Order: sequence, then C-alpha cells, then structure tokens
Amino acid sequence: MTQILIAGAVALAVSILLTPVLIRVFSRQGFGQEIRVEGPQSHQTKRGTPSMGGVAIIAALWAGYWASHLTGLINGGQGPSASGILVLSLATVLGGVGFLDDFIKIRKQRNLGLNKTAKSVGQLVAALLFGVLALQFRNGNGDAPASVKLSYVRDINAVTLGSVAFVIFCWLVVAAWSNAVNFTDGLDGLAAGSMAMVLGSYVLVTFWQYRNACSGGPKAGTEVSAGCYNVRDPLDLALIAVAGGGACLGFLWWNAAPAKIFMGDTGSLALGGMLAGLSITTRTELLMVVVGALFVAEIVSVVMQIAFFRTTGRRVFRMAPFHHHFELGGWAETTVIIRFWLLTAIACALGLSLFYSEFLTSNGG
Repeated sequence: MTQILIAGAVALAVSILLTPVLIRVFSRQGFGQEIRVEGPQSHQTKRGTPSMGGVAIIAALWAGYWASHLTGLINGGQGPSASGILVLSLATVLGGVGFLDDFIKIRKQRNLGLNKTAKSVGQLVAALLFGVLALQFRNGNGDAPASVKLSYVRDINAVTLGSVAFVIFCWLVVAAWSNAVNFTDGLDGLAAGSMAMVLGSYVLVTFWQYRNACSGGPKAGTEVSAGCYNVRDPLDLALIAVAGGGACLGFLWWNAAPAKIFMGDTGSLALGGMLAGLSITTRTELLMVVVGALFVAEIVSVVMQIAFFRTTGRRVFRMAPFHHHFELGGWAETTVIIRFWLLTAIACALGLSLFYSEFLTSNGG
C-alpha cells in the first residue's frame, strides 16, 4: 500500500510542477496548437495554446513508477515486473508517435501532423511488439503478462485466440484505445479528467486482484478462494494505474478550462496505449469497455459519422466526435465537460460493480 501511495504522490507532484515549466518553454518556442477551422468557433480563441503537454504526463508516469520501486527495494521488496515495463513501454512508444505528430503540426502550422498511414504504422509496430513480448516472460507459476484467451473479468476459457490471433487482437485493442482517447481529447480537461477516473478504478481492480491472487499474493501459502485471479503482476500494474492517475490529475490542474496547455497526441496516444496494456495484462479487455465507456462512445460516434455520411451523404451528428455535437447544439464547453465527467464516473462505478459481483459469484456469493 505504501508503494501505491508513493507512486501516486510522486507522479502528481512531477506532473503539477513540470507542466508549468513546459508551458513557459513551449510558449517561448512558439509551440502553439492549430485549431480545426470547421470546429466550434469558440475554439478559435485557443489557437496558439501550447501543446505536447503529454510529455509531462509520461515523465510523471515513469517518475512515480520508479520512485515507488526504489522505496520498495530499500525495504526489501521486488523490483519492476515484466508486465509493468511492457505497459509503460507501450505507452511511451505511442507517446513518441504522438510527439512526432504534434511536432509536425507545430512546425508546419497546420491541424494535420503525421498522415493516417504513418500514424497507423507506428501504432501497429508498438502493438505487435507488445503482443509478442506479452506472451513471454513466464514466472515460476507459468503465468505470462498476457493470455491468448479473451477476457472479461478473467479469462474466458471457451474463447482461445492462439498466439497469432492474439497478436492481431493486441493491434486492434491498441489502435482502438489510443484513437478513442485521442478523439476524446477535444475539450479542456475532458480526456485528463476522464482518464484519472478510469485509472483510479483500475487501481482498485488491480489491488483487489493482488489481494486475491491465486499465487504470489499476500495470501501465498494459504488456501485461496475459488474466485482468485491468475494475473502475473497485479501489484505492479496497480502502481502504473495510480501513477497514471496522479499524472493526469497534476496535468488537469493546468489543462482544466480555460486550458493553459494541451496534452496533444503525445499524451492522448500514450494514455490510450496504457488503457490497452492494462486491459490485456489484467485480463479485463471486455470490462475495460464498460469502465472506459466514454472513450468507446467517442470513437463510435466518429465511426458512425463516417459510415453514415459515405453511404447516405447525411450526418448523424452536427460534428464528430460527438462532444462537439453538443457544443454546436448550444451547450457551453464546461457544461459538456462536467456532464461527460459524470457519465465517466457512472461508467466506472458500473464497471467496478460488475467486477465485484463476478468475484462474489465465483465464490458462491
């Protein structure tokens, strides 16, 4: 528990202190955000706001993670795990792809950075490397960071993908979540605040998995319950989730409306990759769809808009992603943000309820 508190506190401190430094540096360099011309006109006032604030989130994430482990090693604990390093690496590589995208936008002073092909290739390479490596590094109990079975709250034995299909599945999951968070990052503080809640939920999920681990948890050597979890490194994943949540909260201090800095693709792709990695390594790919329902709704709105327009020539929403639909309908930006945060809180509560009810059912409750 001490390590979890340290990871969150350090990540929060680094994020909240580093972000204003980036604001000053990026402002001097002229690293300002370009705004979509066809978007809500109220957003045009945001042109020139520093972007690439995701650098602070990634730095805080790593700082919180390593600070907690240094404390643990001093007290005789274990070092970083394969699961933790894989998830952090996935987030960082995707953050690098986003950084290139943001940098090109700034240098060319346009709203389009990397083209779709280049961005997709970056996501593909990151996902394939993660998928292949996640099936390696088995511990003494034979558990790898990931499983080739589809998972809800734990593995679904009836649905086995196989190694090749699993790697392809990883690509789909990584692409879906990274793009979903990227689409959500369109209003001040919306993505950062929502991510903080989702990652906070996963702190509870991973710590519960650790407390009720089939092997290697605090109950090692004693009789475990029928509803125990076969997750390789749940406590280390809890450190990542709390560090990510702390980093998002620290960044939100400066990103809340009116935002003084945007996370850019640097932050949104990294955070989306973190969600994908956490869902796979905690064996909760389907549960994540519930907990992260807002991000799912955002990407679905874009897919619906494109599909409907190409087939009928009409639009489902005034503008996609659909948070802009409500803005164009007359809602104030802060109203949209707060209501979407409330929807995220409801989705997180529902997801945690489903997670715990499955545990009770597995134990005959």
